[in-house]
Amino acid sequence: MLTVMMVLLMLTVLGIAAITVSGLGNTMAGLQRTMEASANAAESCLGTGANIIQQVFLPENGSQIPAALLDNSSPPGPIPNGNKTVLENELIGNPENNTDQASGVPNLVMPGTIGPYRVAGDIDRLYVKMRAGSGQQQFAAYDGAGVGAGSNGVDAYFRISCLATNVATGTESRISAIYACSLTGDGCQKQP
Repeated sequence: MLTVMMVLLMLTVLGIAAITVSGLGNTMAGLQRTMEASANAAESCLGTGANIIQQVFLPENGSQIPAALLDNSSPPGPIPNGNKTVLENELIGNPENNTDQASGVPNLVMPGTIGPYRVAGDIDRLYVKMRAGSGQQQFAAYDGAGVGAGSNGVDAYFRISCLATNVATGTESRISAIYACSLTGDGCQKQP
């Protein structure tokens, strides 16, 4: 009888341990899913920020934010109307390296929510750099073909920082990336 009681006690302890491990596994899986969802929400903001930069530097927009990107347009865009001038100045480099943040007065706010997340972003111009090979193009001729600053061989580097906040819990996920963008509207390239 004593042996049977000991076996039952050991089986009870093993059962409780199995239930605890199973519950911990489910909790970890849920946390992983939540982290992935918040990172995806913040990542969508990076793409929107790069698109805004591209739109502003298109020749037909003349370094101005198109009205369709403002939050008072229909449908609403990601840029708060009151922040239009600040963002335009940042994008053209006046003043350079502005220190505002996505958690303060953001440069862009994704309309509505992305799942349970409210997403805001900040775009900062860091510096301007001539493209590799600027000046003279190799094998172009003895006098060279200009591809330097006078021939649109310049990229502006921007940092886009995004913050995804879970509306229900208040937890946050931040992500930042550096983009090299052509000042002639040829696009932006995410930097490694």
